Amino acid sequence: MRSERRKERMTRRQFMAAGTLAGAALAAGCSSRRDEWEYLSEDQAATLAAVCDQIIPADDYPAASQAGVVRYIDHQLTGPYRRHQKTYAAGLRQAEDLCRGHFGIRLTDAQPEQKLDIGRALEEQNRAFFDLVRSHTMEGYYGSPRHGGNRDAASWHMLGLTEPPVRGRAQYDLTTSRRS
Repeated sequence: MRSERRKERMTRRQFMAAGTLAGAALAAGCSSRRDEWEYLSEDQAATLAAVCDQIIPADDYPAASQAGVVRYIDHQLTGPYRRHQKTYAAGLRQAEDLCRGHFGIRLTDAQPEQKLDIGRALEEQNRAFFDLVRSHTMEGYYGSPRHGGNRDAASWHMLGLTEPPVRGRAQYDLTTSRRS
């Protein structure tokens, strides 16, 4: 009887493993789509990608969205560009409305020529928003990858640049000691 009871008991190791698995399952079940984006919704991110890719389209090098520009802008909208959140929300909604009005479809479902038409219309009707997106797209595409854009230093390779050293350290030889 005693040996049967012992078999029913869980060892400390089994208990810890079960607790860890239960916690991981709970955390996975509670995660939301917000894990993907910090500020933007999935739909907003897709619309922004379509707009940014009209500014920097793919050729031999990645398009803006492929180089992480949307992630860069999304991250900046929770920090330094927080003041532009309403502008982005309204501008992305306008881009979608323009596409639905002209073509009866979402911008992400539009053909390349249609996306270009919407980009031109957006630039004409909401110059302030388009200029903001253009500026942020350029920052994300050509800036440092450490800020979330320029994935794999794509634009630097396109320009034939080697990845620059950390700013401010290029003037110092950090391999030698100044102590005597």
